[in-house]
Amino acid sequence: MKYAAKRIAMLLVTMVIVSLLAFVAFDLISGDPATAMLGTEATAEKVAALREELGLNRPLLVRYGEWLAGFFTGDLGTSYNYSQPVWELIAPKVLVTLCLSVLSFLLITAVSIPMGLWSVRLDGRSGPLWRVLDGFRTAFNQLCMAVPPFFTGILLTYLFSTVLRWFVHGQFPSLTEDFGGAVRYLFFAAVTLAIPRIAMTVRMLRSTILGEMQRDYVRTAISRGNDRGGVLRGHVLKNSLVPVVTFLAQTMAEIVAGSIVVEQVFAIPGLGRMLVASISNRDYPVVQAIVVILAFWVVLAGTVADIINQRIDPRLRLGGGA
Repeated sequence: MKYAAKRIAMLLVTMVIVSLLAFVAFDLISGDPATAMLGTEATAEKVAALREELGLNRPLLVRYGEWLAGFFTGDLGTSYNYSQPVWELIAPKVLVTLCLSVLSFLLITAVSIPMGLWSVRLDGRSGPLWRVLDGFRTAFNQLCMAVPPFFTGILLTYLFSTVLRWFVHGQFPSLTEDFGGAVRYLFFAAVTLAIPRIAMTVRMLRSTILGEMQRDYVRTAISRGNDRGGVLRGHVLKNSLVPVVTFLAQTMAEIVAGSIVVEQVFAIPGLGRMLVASISNRDYPVVQAIVVILAFWVVLAGTVADIINQRIDPRLRLGGGA
């Protein structure tokens, strides 16, 4: 519990630093939101009045302090573009991106771990059939890692939307009104995100387990007549989990980043599409909130991985190898 508390405290400190950097960065970016909002009607008097209304003429640290206090109470400010509370605007988008990320992560873990164990069992097998299977596995794994997700997404959209008509591209059903239909739509985007990361996870798991299989305790257990598969499942897999859990946490962070592109390909109304639109419109309150939420997701994944790793191997501590 003490270790978990330290990790959570570090998470909160990290999020405060990230939010401050995001706030300062967007304040320094060239371009005045008031001028952008007024467009062709922008005059010096109107710009000054709008800046006063938006609070942009106050000191930076004062505005940041108010924003940070509001963040912990659910008040993320008001969108410049839509004149709506930011949280009300992005909450449905957060839910969509969260569902997409979780679905993709479940696919990665459900497919990559059995495939990784299967590829380990292929190692060392003799005979032409086993060599062909292993060669096919290696080639297919490299192909999955090499093809970028946006291209895979285009192929899947063409096949399952245009040809097979399993879903209608651009007609994403509401999660609250048709959860099953929304999940079916998200499934294809989740597969697009998962394919290269499944390949990377399989490769990572295979190399980690094969390295662990060379340890003395494994050779001793097998030499005493224990089944190789039983030793693999009962001992090697658990001892190989620390680097794998860390890798999966990094994968979870990469899924969030990758979803920004994939949401564009599949026309999914998630955080990625709103982030791109808000940057174009200089809607900085929305951009700041999305950046902090995405950063929180990334830091949270790393924190959970550290806590899990410490439970697997209590020797790992805050300054250790977790």
